[in-house]
Amino acid sequence: MAGEWGHLPTVCARLCFCSLPPRGKWRAEESALGWAGFLVACWSPGRLQRAIKNWLEHAYPADELMPLTCRGRVRGQEPSRGDVDDALGKFSLTLIDTLDTLVVLNKTKEFEDAVKNVIKDVNLDNDIVVSVFETNIRVLGGLLGGHSVAIMLKEKGEYMQWYSGELLHMAKQLGYKLLPAFNTTSGLPYPRVNLKFGLRSPEARTGTETDTCTACAGTLILEFAALSRFTGTSIFEEYARKALDFLWEKRQRNSNLVGVTINIHTGDWVRKDSGVGAGIDSYYEYLLKAYVLLGDDRFLERFNTHYDAIMRYISQPPLLLDVHIHKPMLNARTWMDSLLAFFPGLQVLKGDIRPAIETHEMLYQVIKKHNFLPEAFTTDFRVHWAQHPLRPEFAESTYFLYKATGDPYYLEVGKTLIENLNKYARVPCGFAAMKDVRTGSHEDRMDSFFLAEMFKYLYLLFADKEDMVFDIEDYIFTTEAHLLPLWLSTTNQTMSKKNTTTEYMELDDSNFEWTCPNTQILFPNDPMYAQNIREPLKNVVDKSCPRGVARVEESFGSGPKPPLRARDFMASNPEHLEILKKMGVSLIHLKDGRVQLVQHAIQAASSLDAEDGLRFMQEMIELSSQQQKEQQLPPRAVQIVSHPFFGRVVLTAGPAQFGMDLSKHNTRGFVATSKPYSGCSEITNPEAVKEKIALMQRGQCMFAEKARNIQKAGAIGGIVIDDNEGSSSDTAPLFQMAGDGKNTDDIKIPMLFLFNKEGNIILDAIREYESVEVLLSDKAKDRDLEMENMDQKSSENDSHKQRPEETSASQDLSLVSQEPEREESSDVTHLDSLSLIDADSDSISISNQEFCITEIHEADVQETESTELDNQPQEQSQTETDSSSNVNWDNKVQPMESILADWNEDIEAFEMMEKDEL
Repeated sequence: MAGEWGHLPTVCARLCFCSLPPRGKWRAEESALGWAGFLVACWSPGRLQRAIKNWLEHAYPADELMPLTCRGRVRGQEPSRGDVDDALGKFSLTLIDTLDTLVVLNKTKEFEDAVKNVIKDVNLDNDIVVSVFETNIRVLGGLLGGHSVAIMLKEKGEYMQWYSGELLHMAKQLGYKLLPAFNTTSGLPYPRVNLKFGLRSPEARTGTETDTCTACAGTLILEFAALSRFTGTSIFEEYARKALDFLWEKRQRNSNLVGVTINIHTGDWVRKDSGVGAGIDSYYEYLLKAYVLLGDDRFLERFNTHYDAIMRYISQPPLLLDVHIHKPMLNARTWMDSLLAFFPGLQVLKGDIRPAIETHEMLYQVIKKHNFLPEAFTTDFRVHWAQHPLRPEFAESTYFLYKATGDPYYLEVGKTLIENLNKYARVPCGFAAMKDVRTGSHEDRMDSFFLAEMFKYLYLLFADKEDMVFDIEDYIFTTEAHLLPLWLSTTNQTMSKKNTTTEYMELDDSNFEWTCPNTQILFPNDPMYAQNIREPLKNVVDKSCPRGVARVEESFGSGPKPPLRARDFMASNPEHLEILKKMGVSLIHLKDGRVQLVQHAIQAASSLDAEDGLRFMQEMIELSSQQQKEQQLPPRAVQIVSHPFFGRVVLTAGPAQFGMDLSKHNTRGFVATSKPYSGCSEITNPEAVKEKIALMQRGQCMFAEKARNIQKAGAIGGIVIDDNEGSSSDTAPLFQMAGDGKNTDDIKIPMLFLFNKEGNIILDAIREYESVEVLLSDKAKDRDLEMENMDQKSSENDSHKQRPEETSASQDLSLVSQEPEREESSDVTHLDSLSLIDADSDSISISNQEFCITEIHEADVQETESTELDNQPQEQSQTETDSSSNVNWDNKVQPMESILADWNEDIEAFEMMEKDEL
């Protein structure tokens, strides 16, 4: 076998997934439908075919499909989404990215047609600036993956007999267009390049950047080396190797970690935090896979060195937390991003199965809580960034864990993923990304990686060997799940495989041996093996969240506690003031009505009292941080429930600071446009809006005035649509409707705000279907097949009635959860206008705040005289009135000055830490 594949490492890669029991042996323990039946019913190749058909019908030849508005996303014709749009190059991205997926799902005829479309229609010479990283993994990788399976099918003799390497020719053309990005002294590529004009010419409009992410520079070797091996042109592999060599040389030598971003000219680390998620992830992946594909020992040596550092510093089972490369024992943040979900799959390929099972199980518990994996979540499993763009990394790790263990538990995990996608993400024109996993609202976005990766991994998870038209074990997956044949390892070799890695450290790890591990030891075919590892973690999320006040002590370690807790402090209590004085903390009343807390350690009664004072100040800062987050109202959802939507379209809506609380009661009804459309005077069509949800346009008067007018006309709710053409929740921060400075208790109906793009979705639906029914709620409600089979309800059939919120087992218990009404007690401290100042550290000012503390986030508090805060809000909240007149703001609205003060504190603390990093 070694002779067949050229070198032993490749054999290891193949053997890692051998000797598993046939799928049929598990079916006796499964449902009557069986996994094969479930796959056909819920995730069949036909589902992919329909998704491709939707793209061809509504989006072709655009790069991506916008599934809510059923049209193609063409760069320059839609509002800019920033760096996300750098993946779009007007080269039919989705079509190219999905080529080899069609063959995996045995859609060979459709693959042949798709290849002909690519050859006929795709232009790679567009005057457009694209991401080198995204273009490499999606387009170059897609062309190479398509070429790989095309020549395989041609050899089989039934399909692609006409094929003469056209995709490879296009890949080589694209490779040359990316090469100008490598014109740096370091060999690290620029992050962007113009497909037509390269970098330096005035027409290029790029080439001035100085920084790139580690993954951006380190995720090129598989595609570039494959291109060199396929074509015999060595320059591509040489450039990719030079970039990897430079990153290796620039690693932090003490910790053996790399940072997130690096200066492409000097090699200095710009961001010095390190993890396995966004910005670094696929750099580690490509080191190991380059060894598997190319057989070069130096890649495995580098990966093993990094992996040892990851397991030493970043891995805190089951968590994977970012650290500082110069101070690896210091956590850089208290949240994790969703991209790290790929890491358990990489650990399976490495052969380290136990931590892979642990981290995967933790991630699965988060998914069961929120239906999807949020873009970021905290160490106590609260939502940090609520979006979910249908990322495939967790499905990838699920597939590899099933391949390694044979445990049918991972089939159940895959079943959950598929059911959630069909239930919450499927919309009439495809699958829509989740704008907010807490509300279930959608984003008009379906990235190409959803079809390229998610479909592929979930199908492979359930497919038997006989379901495949080729042996998947003969290929390695790129980070975009494109297929590269393992025989490339012995083709057109231009590089030495000698061990030339500099300063390689001998590591004491039995898994670093140069022989194939015994798969029966690493991957026992006993399902109980994985189950025994998972068992202690099955309640890890539920036990960690929510964190009540009674458990706040856990946030500050097991050390001694101060005699006065921040949550108990009352400025009017003489005993409390005396305790503060003993701890060196003084209270100062300012002329503007604010109150400052100032600590002077030298004024404390003793060194122990000074430490108590520091802890007290740190606790108060933490309470302030929590209060800032609680002041922001969570987003709401507008769900279209009538035919033909049946609840599949969920729009992100901004809340109102008045009217019905949608976290306690939902409102469902048909929509009607008010006259006048502004809603700023008496409604002239009350018969049209009575018992319905009135649509109005923003402008000309206060939001509260609009609400009163439609409420008087008999409306059961209101939706205000932004008059700013093209505005969208995709690109704008959350908008909150404020009152008019007066008492708004008279407004009883719910009011929501939709940006222009989301509002037009409802208006377009009215023009096409006339009767449109929506649900106003705090989060999207479950949809099922029964809803789709029901006839459209009439407006007289209680469709407008308010409905109590249904209890959900997966209800979000984080900041968006509605808390019960609180009674005044000694555990609730109201402190009006408070500031904190530690005289022996940076000044920390929290002004114009009302404290009402009931919960605390876990935080890592260092016992130093300066405290680093991570208070940047997850979503920038805009609280505005709809008038240019001066308004008396509600005192619960967080002032901009306070936000800026906290941001400045973050920056100052970070800069202080930077100075210490030598």
